[in-house]
Amino acid sequence: MNAVTEPIDNLQSLTSLTVLNASAALERGLAALRAGQTVFDLRHVLTVDSVAVSVMLAWQRAAQAAGTNLQLKNLPPALQSLTKLYGVCSLLFPTDVKLEQDGSIARNPAQDEFSPVHAPESFFSKKTQVADDSSTQHHH
Repeated sequence: MNAVTEPIDNLQSLTSLTVLNASAALERGLAALRAGQTVFDLRHVLTVDSVAVSVMLAWQRAAQAAGTNLQLKNLPPALQSLTKLYGVCSLLFPTDVKLEQDGSIARNPAQDEFSPVHAPESFFSKKTQVADDSSTQHHH
């Protein structure tokens, strides 16, 4: 039998990332980085709060400081929502800019945070009684 080698911790066993376990999760991630792990699989993280974003940013900073490229994979929807809410997609998921065949820059979906929502003009006009004529609006 071969000697049992410690499996690389890709954080698949992590099921929550909240204020209750943030310190432990942070340390676990940092230890995994020191051990040479560069991909964290977060598919089983079902319970999250805003602290999760801080922990992931700390992992990313530590990886960059060590000169490695950390990939966070399989984030559940709740965790994806938090990264978009805080506008940190590009910080957590840095991607190399790749040029398309025609020379234009490829669109990065992570950059599509908070596209403006356009409601029909009539909706706002009726609800707020706003006139379209700018001369009727008084500026003080």
